[in-house]
Amino acid sequence: MDQEMSFPPRPLRGVRAVYARQAGCPSDFADVTVDFEPWEEGVAFESHAALAIRGDADPQEVAEYVTAAADGIREELGALAAESKVAVAVVLRAVGVHAVDSHPTAFRQAGRLAVRNALVLAYRPPPRPKRRRSAPQIR
Repeated sequence: MDQEMSFPPRPLRGVRAVYARQAGCPSDFADVTVDFEPWEEGVAFESHAALAIRGDADPQEVAEYVTAAADGIREELGALAAESKVAVAVVLRAVGVHAVDSHPTAFRQAGRLAVRNALVLAYRPPPRPKRRRSAPQIR
């Protein structure tokens, strides 16, 4: 990114990141939905008051997952700050958990992935729809 750019350049809402890795049992699973809003320089993080929770988890587990996701987001944005100005408020809107495969490390990775997904949304044009080749016409 260019030195003059600031992240995020505009509000990026509903950025979803799913970290799912099947490498045996237990596996890794975390699902987060995050908003990135332009803000004061630095990183402000909060969990939405009406955090949506998909799946079953007790409140203590959810608190650990939220903390881990915030850590991953801050780590990834910290690496970005060396190249560009980071001035962002991050709001965690939803988490998806799996009874066996969710754990804090997976949520940390999902947080990092959410930042990467937001960067793609912010700085790369959306993919163009592929043209379908028309079938040869029979006369």
